Amino acid sequence: MPLTTLIVAILAAAPAQVPPSPPITVTGHAWAPFISPMGEPFRARSIADDTLANWFHQADRNHDGVLTMDEMQADADRFFAKLDSDHDGEIDPDELASYEWEIAPDIQAMSKTRNPPGVAAGRAPRDDDPEHPPRHGRWRPGAGEDAGTLLGMGGGLQGAARYGLLNMPEPVAAADTDFNRGISLIEFRQAAVTRFQLLDRGRTGALSLAQLQALRPPPPKPGKRPKLDEKADDTRVGNPLPQGN
Repeated sequence: MPLTTLIVAILAAAPAQVPPSPPITVTGHAWAPFISPMGEPFRARSIADDTLANWFHQADRNHDGVLTMDEMQADADRFFAKLDSDHDGEIDPDELASYEWEIAPDIQAMSKTRNPPGVAAGRAPRDDDPEHPPRHGRWRPGAGEDAGTLLGMGGGLQGAARYGLLNMPEPVAAADTDFNRGISLIEFRQAAVTRFQLLDRGRTGALSLAQLQALRPPPPKPGKRPKLDEKADDTRVGNPLPQGN
């Protein structure tokens, strides 16, 4: 076989070169998640994503437009299985720490409060603002606030309560009713019942998406400290906080 013919045959038999794939670009958004009543975070992937609705449609297993207590418990079972990584039937302290640091770090005390998609972040205070004077360096919402305000004392929601429907800063740990530092499936399912009853203000046994949307707290106003009557009871939905001293 002539050399030229051999070269052509080898080139024809060789696999065609595949062009390199374009690089994958991951874009992160500092948007607030929705924290479900059982503590599961739902994060927006676009500015139009309704994270509360995403949870609701997932929990509404028969897709009839209402959420029942049985469906709330089934949703709790599903999330419990995710948290119980060693499948021993209990969320132990290590698994609880994994939840607080890896799954839902947004609930940690002193973490920056985030706005939901579509709500602009606060702007830096003006030079002539006497209540919030500018500081050197990069400004962020919450900068200059005292520790009590950042921790939710004085009227502000704290932890998961900033992003959910119930006033529960740590909804997973709150299910530990016997305080043995472990949360059983029975405790978690009972917590689902209790929280459903808290949300079901009309005692109808069914929750619609519109009802839950109405319970969602408004995004915080940057630069505005909440006012609280220290002698008044905390009437927010969920576990009440003690009165001020």
